[in-house]
Amino acid sequence: MTAVFPMSDVSAVAHVIQLAVAPVFLLTGIGAMLGVMTNRLSRVIDRARALEARLDGAGSQQVAVLQADLDVLVRRAALVGSAITLCTTTALLICTVIAVLFLSAFIPFDTSIPIAVLFIAAMTTFFFGLLWFLREIFLATSKLRIRSR
Repeated sequence: MTAVFPMSDVSAVAHVIQLAVAPVFLLTGIGAMLGVMTNRLSRVIDRARALEARLDGAGSQQVAVLQADLDVLVRRAALVGSAITLCTTTALLICTVIAVLFLSAFIPFDTSIPIAVLFIAAMTTFFFGLLWFLREIFLATSKLRIRSR
């Protein structure tokens, strides 16, 4: 036997689902950004491992250059790590917005303030996550050496 909800309950849940669709699309975009950031972090780590392997047989002049490059990679990894943390926090805050929306369909309470605060917090963490990511990109390109032929 299936449960039958009164029409007002079904329409309230349907309305909540409609409201939750926009944050779900936002989660998709944040997930894509997290994918880009983790890929970038992986490349930084791989490059650092390659440079560390070259340290063993390097001369003193090469060691200084390799160490400088490794120092930049450490800063880049820290920036990308912070960006990933901030964007993951954004995703968690958006998930909380969705949960509060669904709770409001079953427990009557004013959700306007909690949702507004959570959404503002989510956008703030996303802003700083993107800002840290941009800082990492600037750092990577400022140390870029492309030799012309």
